[in-house]
Amino acid sequence: MVSPILKVVDLAHRYSDNWAIRGLNFEINDVGVVGLLGSNGAGKSTLMNIICGCLSQTKGAVTVAGVDGRERPLELRRKIGFLPQQPPLSFELTIEEYLRFCAAARGMERKLAEEAVDSVMERCGLTSMRRRQIANLSGGYRQRTGIAQAVVHRPKLVVLDEPTVGLDPNQLLSVRELILDIGKEHTVVFSTHIMSEVEALCREVLMVEKGVIVFRGDILGFQSVVEPNALILVAQGLPSPSALKSLLPDASSVDQIGPNTLRITNSIGRRITRDVLNLAEQNGWMIEELFFEKHSLEDVFATLSKRSES
Repeated sequence: MVSPILKVVDLAHRYSDNWAIRGLNFEINDVGVVGLLGSNGAGKSTLMNIICGCLSQTKGAVTVAGVDGRERPLELRRKIGFLPQQPPLSFELTIEEYLRFCAAARGMERKLAEEAVDSVMERCGLTSMRRRQIANLSGGYRQRTGIAQAVVHRPKLVVLDEPTVGLDPNQLLSVRELILDIGKEHTVVFSTHIMSEVEALCREVLMVEKGVIVFRGDILGFQSVVEPNALILVAQGLPSPSALKSLLPDASSVDQIGPNTLRITNSIGRRITRDVLNLAEQNGWMIEELFFEKHSLEDVFATLSKRSES
C-alpha cells in the first residue's frame, strides 16, 4: 500500500498554557498545490514548522511518504523542501554556490548535486544569473532562488510560506507560473493570505482557525460554503426593479445592474428561483441568463473566520 505524501494524525502543540493547534487530522495523497489558509495567529506557522521538522509537537504524529518525523527526523527533512516567509539566502554567495551548498546540506552526492543544481536553475529561470551574487538580485529573483533551494533535492513535499508577498505584478505572474510547474511533479503546501493566488494556484484548500480545521476541500466547495443570496436575471421585456419587487414578496431588494439585467437579493436561498421562472413564463420575458452570484473567496474566508469565533 502506498503511503500518503503527507499524513497528520491528532496533531497538537501548546505554547505554555495556550494551544496553537489542536487535534488536526488530514492526508494529502496527490501532487498539486494545496492552499493553507487562516488568519494571523490561526496556527498555520506552527503547523508548517512541525511538518518541516523545525518544531517538535506536543502531541500527535506527522509522516511524509511514510517517514515519521519524530522517529527519523533527518530522513523526514530530506523528503521536504521548505521556503519560509523570509527566504534563508546567503547574500555573499552566487546563486550557483548557494544551491550547491543547499544540495550538499540535504545529503546529495556531489555528482547528483551538480546535475540537480543545473536542472533546478533551468527550471526556475536562473541559469543566466548563476554567477550573480544573491545580494545583487531583485526581489523576484531572490524569491526564485528561495524556491529553487526548496526543490533542488527533489523532495516529495514542498512547503511555501507566503512566497508571493512583496512581488510586483510581473514578478508575481512569473513566480505563480513556477509554482504551478512545481505542482505538476510535487505536492505543494502553499500558505497565503491572497485569495486571488488561491483561486489561480490551488486545487484544494485547507483552512485553519484558532488551531482547528474549519474547511478541507476543493475550490468549488470552498466557494459554496456561504449560501448565495443574490440571483442575477438577464432577460428581454423585464419590468422596472420596483415593479418586479412587488411581484416577488420574498425579495429583499431588486436592483438594475446593467442593460436588461437585474440583481434580486433574497433571504431564503434558491426557493425564489421558481418564482422568477413562473413570472417569466406568465409575462413572456425572454430569459437569456439566470444564475446565482458567487461569493468572493474573501467573503468565504471572513465567514469561516467568524464561525470559528462562535
